[in-house]
Amino acid sequence: MKKYLSVLKKCPLFFGIDESSLERMLGCMGASVELYDKKYTVLMEGKPARHIGILLSGSVQVVRIDYYGNRSILSAVSAPHIFGEAFACAEMSALPVTVVANEPSEIMLLDSSHILHTCERGCAFHKQLIFNLMKDLATKVLVCHSKIEVTSCRSTGEKLMTYLLAQAKKAGSNSFEIPFDRQELADYLEVDRSGLSAEISKLKKAGIIDCRKNRFELL
Repeated sequence: MKKYLSVLKKCPLFFGIDESSLERMLGCMGASVELYDKKYTVLMEGKPARHIGILLSGSVQVVRIDYYGNRSILSAVSAPHIFGEAFACAEMSALPVTVVANEPSEIMLLDSSHILHTCERGCAFHKQLIFNLMKDLATKVLVCHSKIEVTSCRSTGEKLMTYLLAQAKKAGSNSFEIPFDRQELADYLEVDRSGLSAEISKLKKAGIIDCRKNRFELL
């Protein structure tokens, strides 16, 4: 596990924890590392929520698929961040979402029961770990609120512009990249792809935005 320490030290879950403690912690939490190809399912809807994932490289998408097969992207997660923590902390018997690798990815899986409950060793770093986990969960709640603001807009155009304005603010620039291709952006905004493409073309012709693939510019 030593070769992953440089990445793990940047992970929000391990802020304030020194390297020697981190090495011992990985043993306590039954850490394992897996390689996933693009589009491979990491966590499956309906399975018990037992693991918290850490992106060592690559990225994943957290998706929800309804009864009719319609796909909605709830979030995109890249290295060195974590996923699945909310469901694991709730100790859900069945995951309500699926996590899919968006590109070839190296992922560390941690047994959530070893995070939520202190081990017999009484490791001193455990309190810091739980604090970091709660802080990460609070941040994810704010991100979820931002998505609700976007998807609650009435029209495709309103959803698109609300999202792009939020991304520009996050980047601190009127030129920025988004983590989605066109179909994925439609899935995130919960709109039809053809309608989204029409809105993008309309905004480009009006001189409001410019874009090339996943790079956008607010004019």
